[in-house]
Amino acid sequence: MKKKEQNKGSRLKVIPLGGLEQIGMNITAFEYEDSIVVVDCGLSFPEDDMLGIDLVIPDITYLKNNIEKVKGFVITHGHEDHIGALPYVLKEINVPVYATRLTMGLIENKLKEHNLTGQVKRKVVKFGQSINLGQFRIEFIKTNHSIVDAAALAIYSPAGIVVHTGDFKVDYTPVFGDAIDLQRFAELGKKGVLALMCDSTNAERPGFTPSERTLGKTFDALFEEHKNTRILIATFASNVDRVQQIINSAYKFGRKVVVEGRSMVNIIEVATNLGCLSIPDKTLIDIEQLKNYPREKTVIITTGSQGESMAALSRMAEDNHKKISIGPGDTVIFSSNPIPGNEKAVTNVINELLVKGADVIFQDVHVSGHACQEEIKLIYSLVHPRYAIPVHGEYKHLIAQAKIARELGIDKERIFILRSGDVLEMSEESAEVTGKVPVGDILVDGLGVGDVGNIVLRDRQHLAEDGIMIVVLSLDGATDQLVSGPDIVSRGFVYVRESDELMEEAHVVVSEAVNGCLDRGISDWGKLKSAIKDSLGDYVWKKTKRRPMILPIIMEV
Repeated sequence: MKKKEQNKGSRLKVIPLGGLEQIGMNITAFEYEDSIVVVDCGLSFPEDDMLGIDLVIPDITYLKNNIEKVKGFVITHGHEDHIGALPYVLKEINVPVYATRLTMGLIENKLKEHNLTGQVKRKVVKFGQSINLGQFRIEFIKTNHSIVDAAALAIYSPAGIVVHTGDFKVDYTPVFGDAIDLQRFAELGKKGVLALMCDSTNAERPGFTPSERTLGKTFDALFEEHKNTRILIATFASNVDRVQQIINSAYKFGRKVVVEGRSMVNIIEVATNLGCLSIPDKTLIDIEQLKNYPREKTVIITTGSQGESMAALSRMAEDNHKKISIGPGDTVIFSSNPIPGNEKAVTNVINELLVKGADVIFQDVHVSGHACQEEIKLIYSLVHPRYAIPVHGEYKHLIAQAKIARELGIDKERIFILRSGDVLEMSEESAEVTGKVPVGDILVDGLGVGDVGNIVLRDRQHLAEDGIMIVVLSLDGATDQLVSGPDIVSRGFVYVRESDELMEEAHVVVSEAVNGCLDRGISDWGKLKSAIKDSLGDYVWKKTKRRPMILPIIMEV
């Protein structure tokens, strides 16, 4: 059967629709003949120059154009960069979603917020279980990561097996659940694996990633050392194992725990209901009850470890938090590393906290959720893939993994560093990039999805840098004579009260331009507006070396 399929010349297509130039927005389509299966559907956070944008989601034009082939979304784990875009995408492509227990719990929370719960078909998959989707069979394999219930996927197609690690590390002593199922990776390797798509985030780091469990001792030592202060710990809401260890230490030292930050509260609720988190009786208290306990008998677990401006810790640092204020007698522990690009925001929050007199600890209270070089080598050695496709990371991370694959004896021709949108076609005999599909960033601003594009962003940039001048004038409809104006209003350009002369001269310049046109019998609004823009733009540039946006408004009376 398999040989016959290949003789027909059908090949497996791997099409990353996002996530390959950055850490975030992971989404990859696997296509074989009449079937497409999509792995993950994540969002990314806006760059600094995306003014006012809340989130960025992938462009799914390719999936919409091939909607009859799309069989479902298969999700590796519950981080925002893998599930965050689902509610937006499912509104346009309503296909079933398959995920493990906690991952599905977090997805359901999102669907609830978007009123989609009744419309989307969902199936919770156990580790070791397989699902059939068109020409594909997908098997979920247990891995470890900084969130519980992370899975790798074995994607079986008539052209061969692709192993997708998802985000992973090798943790022999996880806090919750079993260690990564290395045996299954080895069994697949014996069967023969067409391609390995492996997490590259830490591919530049030598050695092994320490076990999450090592932090238990660290927390115990910190609690021992700071017996006389209140302890606040900022960490990622999704790291349920981290939260579990903090709660264990708090319980051991007789402290009550308050959880603060919406995402933290949500995830802890979902994880507790699913039995991924066990909290001793009477350990958790409501924030309102804080005042009933001595400070040194409490622990606050909070969001905001990345310096996000709206997160609980940032609000506390700026005295904007309604219930908690920080001062001497508080120890704040950052149990995370800044994600690349967030270093400045995190440093700002640390400085604010130190100014308030708090003791701040931000070293050695974090272990990564991603595999370092030795673990990546281990997976390659077990799986023996014919082709290597590094995924999940910036270009430099993908290159670092390609180098590891070369060291392990995989020929350069069999390693593919893809860009989002590339179509990689594979069979046992050959693999090549055969084309491109449309990809890009869809910007979400408030309730608008995709209604802010590059032109709007450019305008925002322009307004932010130079401000705006609005010129208003009225013309007589019958005679085309100037009835009133031109009046000039400016915002974000100069402080008008201190720039009388500039504004008066600008008024003269515009009046001359308008009258000049009208005297020559030019009453076409388009030409009038151009004349206003040109004359005022030139004058302002000469005087200030700035180019504000100029908006002429002409009214007919």
